[in-house]
Amino acid sequence: MAYDLENRLVIGVSSRALFDLTAENEIFQSQGVEAYCSYQVEHEKELLKPGNGFRLVEALLNINNLPGQEGRVEVIIMSHNSPDTSLRVFNSIAHYGLNISRAVLASGASLTPYLEAFNTDLYLSADEEDVQSAINCGIAAGIICCDEIRMPGKQDEISQIRIAFDGDAVLFSDESEQIYREKGLEAFEENERMQAENPLKQGPFAKFLKTISDIQKEFAPEQAPIRTALVTARSAPAHERVIRTLRAWNVRIDEAFFLGGISKTEVLRAFGAHIFFDDQAVHTKPASEVVPSARVPYKQEMGKERERDP
Repeated sequence: MAYDLENRLVIGVSSRALFDLTAENEIFQSQGVEAYCSYQVEHEKELLKPGNGFRLVEALLNINNLPGQEGRVEVIIMSHNSPDTSLRVFNSIAHYGLNISRAVLASGASLTPYLEAFNTDLYLSADEEDVQSAINCGIAAGIICCDEIRMPGKQDEISQIRIAFDGDAVLFSDESEQIYREKGLEAFEENERMQAENPLKQGPFAKFLKTISDIQKEFAPEQAPIRTALVTARSAPAHERVIRTLRAWNVRIDEAFFLGGISKTEVLRAFGAHIFFDDQAVHTKPASEVVPSARVPYKQEMGKERERDP
């Protein structure tokens, strides 16, 4: 009987999101694919250090050890590596005791068809093109910040996973955000006041949040293995529509921060986020200095690219 991925939380992760491949990526960028492949084969017995997505992936896999959750989380390596250059990654996975046995090794080909084939709920990668393609196909995906690798230690072992989300263009569609960009704050707030009882449309991470919420509902609140937070630049009166939307979706958000333009960094530090998803680099870049962060690109329609903040 075939292994069924239905009713599992399927996480696709690139090797560069899971491990620190900074030096290797520099070789790829400066010397090309052949030099990169040769380096990986020559160093395949050398273990890779954890990357910024490592502790999150490790903690998600640990959900499988909870009673009644056996096999609930499936992590799949989604890589542009060829089979021949993948041994170093698998050796490192085995060394750290990660229960990852499945992989897509595409030898440079597009990964998007395989993300869909594996019913991927979340894809983490350091490659912007891959993440953009996933978002365009309706898959929750984030470009994990790798500018600074935050080396985890024993003190960083996770007993409860903490995931933080921005609102507009992440959990929710970007329709309201477009009003803010085109007409300003006053028009945005007036629109949200008028539409307060009309739920926001789903954004790229809505399905992922619902999947997490389903897992949370199987536990008492204080025992849930995942805790979530909404960290948004919205403030009153634009808060009401958000709350009513989450209620209409019947999903659980454990903590919400309506910041009204206050920096998100210290709130994320205080929450202890193990990953933070936001659509703007002006938020993910400073946040990545204190917590692992991933930028969510806007969905592109028919090759058109939306303008965004730098």
